[in-house]
Amino acid sequence: MERTTMNISRSLPGGFGLFSGFTRLSKGLAAVLVIGYAITQIFPSAVEYLALVPGKTIPFAWNLITAGYLEQSLFGLILSIIGLLFSGKLLEPIWGSREFLKFIAIVNIVTSISVFITTIFLYYITWKEIFLYTPLSGFHGVLSGFLVGVKQIMPDQEISILFVLKLRAKWLSSLLVLVSIIVSILAMEFTSYLPFIIFGTYASWLYLRFLQRKPETNLKGDPSDEFAFSTFFPEFMGPIVDAIAVICEKICCGGSQISSEEEGHVLGGIPLPGSDPVEASRRRERGARALEERLASAKASQPVKASDDSTDDASENV
Repeated sequence: MERTTMNISRSLPGGFGLFSGFTRLSKGLAAVLVIGYAITQIFPSAVEYLALVPGKTIPFAWNLITAGYLEQSLFGLILSIIGLLFSGKLLEPIWGSREFLKFIAIVNIVTSISVFITTIFLYYITWKEIFLYTPLSGFHGVLSGFLVGVKQIMPDQEISILFVLKLRAKWLSSLLVLVSIIVSILAMEFTSYLPFIIFGTYASWLYLRFLQRKPETNLKGDPSDEFAFSTFFPEFMGPIVDAIAVICEKICCGGSQISSEEEGHVLGGIPLPGSDPVEASRRRERGARALEERLASAKASQPVKASDDSTDDASENV
């Protein structure tokens, strides 16, 4: 297990192969972000049609999709590309390209719809048109969702932040939301980022918790206690959050959730694979092994290249 942890850490920023091994899909999506930013710089009026402008979403409903892939600032573009490349490098080999793209699409559209509903609600409370006609966009909703994926796959992996603070991966998404709230309070110009980050985090958890299908078991979701909603909060708040989550789950899911548990996770009174924390832990280990094999193959190719270089040097000396 220690070897697996070490190999995973090599794929993280500061580890082995920092700027290599990026997937084609993540590089393609990064190109989409660059193209979107370039369009808004060449044609500034395009922001009104590509970004989420709640007052114009009807009839321009496509901005619920395009807003998530549009960065309006150079800093946001660079940050999104870096986050996308490294997240794709870590998550795509474990999930697969199709599931990785599906995750991005679902989190993006759910986040945009949630932001749209929130802004309309705030407008009818305050009657301030700023909520209707401020262009909102950015990939940060999906980026926050990637952190939830990291939390699910390797919750106990220690990650260095700014080479000073060491934090377990399971707290990264919670820390991002907390910092975003504090920054939004101190600097109002960053307020537009907050709803994307909050809804992106929650939408990604909902998808991974209840909807993501596991190929090895053909079951949906991750019912393990290590991925419960209360794990986003400090331990002393766990019982309170769990009580509220159970009530909300009963209201939203009702009998369908119970039925799915009976039919999907139990057969003849025997729990099926994937329905308990032990199986969830095994899934994470399988994902870690897949990443380990990928890193090992990349490392194995390096000695071959070095041998070829030494042969060339020897021939030149002769």
